[in-house]
Amino acid sequence: MKRMKLKNRLNVWMYLAIGYLTVVLVGSILLVLPFASTTGSTYYVDALFTSFSAACVTGLVTVTTATHWTLYGKIVILLLIQLGGLGFMTFISILLLAIKRNLGQYERRAVLQAVGGDDLSGVKKLVRRIVLGTLVFELMGAGLLCIRFIPQFGTAKGIWYAVFHAVSAFCNAGFDIMGEVSFAEYAADPLVSLTLCGLIIVGGIGFCIWGDVLACKFNFKKYQFYTKVIIVVNSALLFVSTMLFLLFERNNPSYAGSNFGQKLLCSFFNATTARTAGFYTTDPSTLSSSGSLLMIILMFIGGSSGSTAGGIKVGTITVIVMGMVSAFRAKRDINMGKRRIDMQLVGRALAIFAAYLFLIFAATIIICAIEPDTATSFQRALFESVSAIGTVGLSMGYTASVSWGTKLVLMILMYAGRAGVFTLAYALGRKRETPQVRRPADSFFIG
Repeated sequence: MKRMKLKNRLNVWMYLAIGYLTVVLVGSILLVLPFASTTGSTYYVDALFTSFSAACVTGLVTVTTATHWTLYGKIVILLLIQLGGLGFMTFISILLLAIKRNLGQYERRAVLQAVGGDDLSGVKKLVRRIVLGTLVFELMGAGLLCIRFIPQFGTAKGIWYAVFHAVSAFCNAGFDIMGEVSFAEYAADPLVSLTLCGLIIVGGIGFCIWGDVLACKFNFKKYQFYTKVIIVVNSALLFVSTMLFLLFERNNPSYAGSNFGQKLLCSFFNATTARTAGFYTTDPSTLSSSGSLLMIILMFIGGSSGSTAGGIKVGTITVIVMGMVSAFRAKRDINMGKRRIDMQLVGRALAIFAAYLFLIFAATIIICAIEPDTATSFQRALFESVSAIGTVGLSMGYTASVSWGTKLVLMILMYAGRAGVFTLAYALGRKRETPQVRRPADSFFIG
C-alpha cells in the first residue's frame, strides 16, 4: 500500500529529476574506482563533480581529463556525455518501447518537453529519429576529424580522439582529451575548427529543428513557424557575435601573427562554443573585458529547446524581446510575421529568465564569500556560475583550484541547468487543480 502511494506521488517530472541524479551517482561510483585514474586514487568530490559535469553535458572539470583519467575513466565520461546529451527521458522512452509498452498521454508530453517536439502521436518516430540522427552526425564528425588525427596520433589513438571529441561536440559537452589548452593548437585549422563548430551547431539547434529541415528537403518556405524563427535568430546571433569577437579581440595575444582569415575563424569558434559547447581555441582567461561579457551573455542564452545545449534557450530570449517590443508599442498581441504568440508564453519565458538570474547572482555571491578575495574574483565567479548553469564548460582556469563548497554550488547549478528549472519546479511542486472562481483584478504599478 505504501509503495502504491509513493508511486502515485511520483510524477513524470520527479522521475526525470531523480533519473539524472541516479545517472550522476552511478557515474561518480564508477569514476572513484582506483583503476579509473592514472594516480590510482580520486577524491570523491572530484569524481562526483566530473560525473555531474559529464551527465549534465557541461565540461567544467576539477582535474585534467586528458591526464588524470585512464582509458576506462574516459570511456565512463563518454558514456555519461552520451546519456546526458540524448536526454534521460529519451532513454526512458527507448526502454519503454523496447518492452513494447505504450506511452501514456502525460508521459508523452514529458518526452516531448524533453526533446522539443509538439506532436503527441509521433513520439516513437521522434525517438527513433533522435537516436539515428545522433549516430549519423557523430559518425560524420568523427570521420572528418580522423583525417587530421590519424596522421598526427596514429590509427588507434586518432580514431579514439576523433570519436570522443565528435560525441562531446555534438552533445555540447565540452570535454576534451587534448590536454591543458583544449583546441588552441588547431586555432588556424579549418578542418578541425569547422567540424567541431558544425557538430556544436547541429547538436545545439534541436532534434526537431533538423528533423523538420530534412523533412522539407531544405526548402525554407515549407519549414514550420518555430523552425524558421530559430534558424533566423540562431544565424543572427552567430553572425553578430562573430563580428563582435573579431572587433573586441583584434589585439588578443592569442591572435598574434594571425591573418584576417585566421582571426575570423577564431572569432567564429568563440561565437559557436560560447553557446554551451565548452571547447576553446582562444583561452577565455585572455579575453578582453568586452569579450568576456559577450561570452557570458552567449552562455546565458544557450541553444535551442529540445537540443543538447543549455542556457535559457533561443526561443525564450526571442519571446522576451518580442514581448518587450510589443509592450513598448502598446500592442495587445505579440505578432511575429503572420503569426501571434500566446501571451502566456511571455510569462513562462520571463519566469525562466528571472529564475536563471536569481540562481546566477546567488551562486556568484556565495562563491565570492567562500573563495579568497582577489581583483578578478567577481568576474571569475560570475563567469564560472553562468558557465555551470548554462552547461557550457568554459572556464577562466578557476574551477580546478576552488574549495569543496564552491564545487558543490557549481554542481547544483549544472544539475539545475541540465534538468531545467521548470522540470525541477514541477518535480518539487504539488499538483493543484485550477480554481473555478478567479480573484478580482486590481491595478499594480511597474516600471
